Amino acid sequence: QVQLVESGGGLVQAGGSLRLSCAASGRIFTSYAVGWFRQGPGKEREFVAAISYSGDSTYDADSVKGRFTISRDNAKNTVYLQMNSLKPEDTAVYYCAAAYSYLPRASRQYPFWGQGTQVTVSS
Repeated sequence: QVQLVESGGGLVQAGGSLRLSCAASGRIFTSYAVGWFRQGPGKEREFVAAISYSGDSTYDADSVKGRFTISRDNAKNTVYLQMNSLKPEDTAVYYCAAAYSYLPRASRQYPFWGQGTQVTVSS
């Protein structure tokens, strides 16, 4: 089992920045890829970004490419999502998830999930 806890969400104006954190505990975190997903009001959950277990590979959704950066610090068992140039359409609950796989992009591939953190971007 891997337990995940997100933090860092909040209210920000359009154009601003936030950094989300995903703290992990439980089994060896360095063996797991981690992904960020989001679910906006009335929308389905969508993939945002993923990082490999070692951190040497990442993949970003087109909607956030060039604005969001995923990274990890395995010494701290933490994955980050740096979000810059935020837009109102980025408003959503953001979830981190862990998978014993290589850069999965589908939510069904992730067995472990955090509880989510709310990000609200005002125009």
